[in-house]
Amino acid sequence: MKREHFDARPAEDSESGFTLIELMMVVLIIAILIAVMLPTFLGASRRANDRATQTSLRNALVAAKTVFSDNADYTRATPAALNAEGVPVKFVDGATPPTGQNSVSVDPAATTYILMGGQSKSGTCFYLADDALTGTVYATQGGAGGCAANGAPVAGDPAWKTQW
Repeated sequence: MKREHFDARPAEDSESGFTLIELMMVVLIIAILIAVMLPTFLGASRRANDRATQTSLRNALVAAKTVFSDNADYTRATPAALNAEGVPVKFVDGATPPTGQNSVSVDPAATTYILMGGQSKSGTCFYLADDALTGTVYATQGGAGGCAANGAPVAGDPAWKTQW
């Protein structure tokens, strides 16, 4: 490179660093990605909490069916008897709302019929009813009632489905 004057510095071809516009564009792109992905992550967290409660209810059903198979009577599936089964679920009475994802409210309503309720961290109530003659049905409701088993939909209600 030629100098115009004897003591002039040579002109630089490139400058290092980013311009303010380039930095603002990067921040804008990151903000857009966060805005798009945040609802997805929040939904995944809610679904995971719901699945944890559903798993607790299924584990509770296994304990209840064990008691039923030993006695041919769901009325013997009391919270005390179910807690003795060694399932990692805390059982409470059917009138008592569950106090966490690993807590299940149980109501042995009849010899061949049992109701269970659980509440997710998302606030949703999940119910499970097993009839030894017809099988298991599932229901979901908002958590306003505390999710106790005796607050489950009545038998034959359209809220009961074959899956959650």
